[in-house]
Amino acid sequence: MILDNKKYYIITYGCQMNLHDSEKLAGTLEELGAKPAESEKDADVIVFNTCCIRDNAEKKAEGNIGALKGIKRKNKDLIIAVCGCMTQQKGRAESLVKKFPFIDIVFGTHNLHEFKELLLKRIDKRKKAVSVYDKEGDIIEDGRTHRTSYPNAWVNISYGCNNFCTYCIVPYVRGRERSRSEEDILAECKSLIEAGYKEITLLGQNVNSYGKDLENRSFARLIEKVSELDGDFRLRFMTNHPKDLTEDLVVALSKSKKACKSIHLPIQAGSDRILSLMNRKYTREDYLNKIELLRKYIPDIAITTDIMVGFPTETEEDFSDTMDIVKKVGFSGAFTFIYSKRSGTPAEKMEGQIPASVSKSRIMRLIDLQNSINREDSKRYLGKTVEILCEGYDEKKKKYLGRDTYGRMAYFKADESLVGRFVNVKITETGGISLLGELVGVK
Repeated sequence: MILDNKKYYIITYGCQMNLHDSEKLAGTLEELGAKPAESEKDADVIVFNTCCIRDNAEKKAEGNIGALKGIKRKNKDLIIAVCGCMTQQKGRAESLVKKFPFIDIVFGTHNLHEFKELLLKRIDKRKKAVSVYDKEGDIIEDGRTHRTSYPNAWVNISYGCNNFCTYCIVPYVRGRERSRSEEDILAECKSLIEAGYKEITLLGQNVNSYGKDLENRSFARLIEKVSELDGDFRLRFMTNHPKDLTEDLVVALSKSKKACKSIHLPIQAGSDRILSLMNRKYTREDYLNKIELLRKYIPDIAITTDIMVGFPTETEEDFSDTMDIVKKVGFSGAFTFIYSKRSGTPAEKMEGQIPASVSKSRIMRLIDLQNSINREDSKRYLGKTVEILCEGYDEKKKKYLGRDTYGRMAYFKADESLVGRFVNVKITETGGISLLGELVGVK
């Protein structure tokens, strides 16, 4: 094969969706004969799968690309490819090639499936291969995936987003929402379960709106269908949009024997005024009603969230509303971040940008509050035995690790590798959000 005896290295920025895209890119490289390298210094092909959701991810990617200039000068045969959300931005591919002329291949999120063709073109003609679609492409079902996340597997159920939150670049770089067919999703899940994967995570920018572009399909129905598959596995999904979380879906989750008792439901802000400026299409009361609905059918469900601090014009009163809703809900975990101005989004041009010092002060107060909630919630685990899916081994802690159905991470010692096994762990210590315990049984 054309890449026999060659090695590749993929650097991924951003979310699980990008990580899964990188698994597909790795599959293409392995199909051509390449094997993984331990670092970029050992690689013959280096791929940067970029993210532009936040400014720091974009700057980090550019910095790491620039650092390869010297390596490329010494190794003229090294192939450097850049893809993902950053390259999909209008005019970004051209500016990247101009800034980093040693880049060989550039492509976007809409034509990920063309990576093989572009790579072969670069190898055959020894010329730059740059191809970024202006419009989203069709969903391509063929192609190999080199999965690196055992015992977990990610499965795309939809691509793109129709929500147009004013701070978010995703609809502009991922395109409009397109759902995969239910049959293709179920076939992929079935094959993964048969291959021994123990946790399936369904992925979409907004999984709750899955199937709206298909006939007689919905996310609630998909949950039911996946849950009916044979095998001992768990089911997770992300991410959800509160406006599309329906009672039908919550009922389906409550009846499923495979769905984990956890959900990630981003609120972003607790202030109605800020939520309106964000174009989130729900109020704090709407959100609290969704929480009530979830806890009505699944009383012990763990709810995690995303919270943004420092959105344009955010006042201390707005921030207090956010702190208040964190206290009211009692989130099991929260991904907190400071608003990052994104070129091409409506929020970029809004007046009232918040000084960094104010945003930093607010996010530290928010983190302190959430940490206190996590510590208090952890106490309920002490002395209890929980079922954990062992996911890996922590070299620093010298312990195995895995999560329970609520998404809590636990660490424990074992004499043999238990990765991919369900184990029972008695919790003896608790940290902020992680748990320590003793192995008491293996399924």
